[in-house]
Amino acid sequence: MSNKSRTCLITGAAGGIGLALVKVFTEAGYNVIAMDKSPRPEDLKCHAYLQDDIEKFVQNEDYAVKVLEDIRNEFPQKRLHVLINNAAIQILGGLDTLTRSAWRSTLDTNLLAPFFLTQALTEELEAGQGNVINIGSIHARLTKSDFVAYSTSKAALAGMTRSLAIDIGNRFRINAIEPGAIETKMLIEGFLEQPELSTKLMKYHPIQRIGKTTEIASAALWLASDKCSFIHGECIQIDGGISSRLHDPM
Repeated sequence: MSNKSRTCLITGAAGGIGLALVKVFTEAGYNVIAMDKSPRPEDLKCHAYLQDDIEKFVQNEDYAVKVLEDIRNEFPQKRLHVLINNAAIQILGGLDTLTRSAWRSTLDTNLLAPFFLTQALTEELEAGQGNVINIGSIHARLTKSDFVAYSTSKAALAGMTRSLAIDIGNRFRINAIEPGAIETKMLIEGFLEQPELSTKLMKYHPIQRIGKTTEIASAALWLASDKCSFIHGECIQIDGGISSRLHDPM
């Protein structure tokens, strides 16, 4: 099947990895439906842009009906070939500071939205012999202080990806990509006042650099292709080898 006849829905499309996903899939010939709660970025090329809030999609059933209507209006053939659940939030905090609201927002956005969007679009994904790609994180396996809510949500997303593959069977495929440190605008701005820490982060990685957003997007494009039709229920780490590195005082 030509990519020109394929439709791809990408959430969190206005963020760093989201922008790269939209660009790579659009350039590959997909009809890309981009979704984000933020206004459409300038010069973003895609088939359609939906300014919808994925957290509210989980919390409000009437709003969810409206969002799904918006989505389905963009592929009247009722076939969806790729769903990329990329939208996520990262609220820092630990045992002494995390609130109920922070937990709710994190789990609704990072875990429940991917489930309910996949559930709602099951018929269209099945008709398109489609692929669901959940964008996870290295924090699903390895984390640090103040990432309790975020890392928990990403670990749960990995578990859900594996579990749903069993439920789905051969109706369509579902996998996850778990990026490590990626060169997004947010990460770069976090090091502006301490550039030496950015250099240190690069050197921690065996590959001696951090990842590029296009590398994650290209991996998603490959994973969505028919060449990968036997990959199902997998969580693929893309982290420059850092998850294999042991740090100790010796």
